[in-house]
Amino acid sequence: MSLKIDGGLFTYDFIDHHAILCVPVDAEFKEIRNRYLQIARILHPDSSSVVGEPAKEIANQLLAKLVNPAYEKFSVEQNRHEYLFILSQMGKRFAQEPETIKLKTELANQLLASPNITTLYKEAIAKIAKTQFSDFQQVPKIIAQVSELNLVYLMWVAKRSINQPSTQPENSPQKLQSTPTLPSQAESAVGEYLQRAQNLLEINQLLQAKVELQDALKLEPQNSRCHSLMAMVYLRNNQLKMAKIHFDHALKLDPKEKIALEWKPKVDQALGGNNSVNKEKQIDKPENRRWFPNLFDEKKK
Repeated sequence: MSLKIDGGLFTYDFIDHHAILCVPVDAEFKEIRNRYLQIARILHPDSSSVVGEPAKEIANQLLAKLVNPAYEKFSVEQNRHEYLFILSQMGKRFAQEPETIKLKTELANQLLASPNITTLYKEAIAKIAKTQFSDFQQVPKIIAQVSELNLVYLMWVAKRSINQPSTQPENSPQKLQSTPTLPSQAESAVGEYLQRAQNLLEINQLLQAKVELQDALKLEPQNSRCHSLMAMVYLRNNQLKMAKIHFDHALKLDPKEKIALEWKPKVDQALGGNNSVNKEKQIDKPENRRWFPNLFDEKKK
């Protein structure tokens, strides 16, 4: 059986590991791991869904040559970050050159024309995942279809991060202090990265925002605003210790950094001083979510 995949990001000599596992490109690692375990159970030689030696051989190929390498890419944090950075760059390229994109599937074209891309994208991925391995012979074709959806979504996210205004209307309900308008940084080498990161934070694209900020820190590691925004990414993911590290560094660089001044005390309170390890674990429990119910939501009236 040929495992060649012709479609979506694969057309650009890029292995779309998200498509192989049939997870959204902004999926958290926990979601990726759960999906991998689900697929591994389906393709395991002893699985009841694999009947006959030919089917077992194909299942073994799919697992060894596609599924396992995909999961290994995500399992190493550094590799995962590098991979996501490449994805973000590809998204920018697609957004800048949309006329070069040739979609092959009807579903991808529907997604491109949809006024609610995020919802349709997530629903389509979830639906396809349910039957991705029902017919082993069709798996490469299905992966290509998912990769086209990923391409469209990446292009949309990149385009929106570029075009989305950084300020909210004055008559909007309560401006969010967690992602304030960036000061003028036209002369800064990282100004554009910070603007894109802020726009991505505002639409809850945390992984892509993190990639932008990592790139910015490579150019300007002592940028206090960059560290504050990075802290907000970690905070949104409930990684409180990492958020504290970046907030501390931001205030060390600029004691008046607004985001850090507002949110660091709340992080310190949640971590509980010397018992930070145990406290951070407790944040995940429902009864402890009152500390950070949703950091970018409006405050309850």
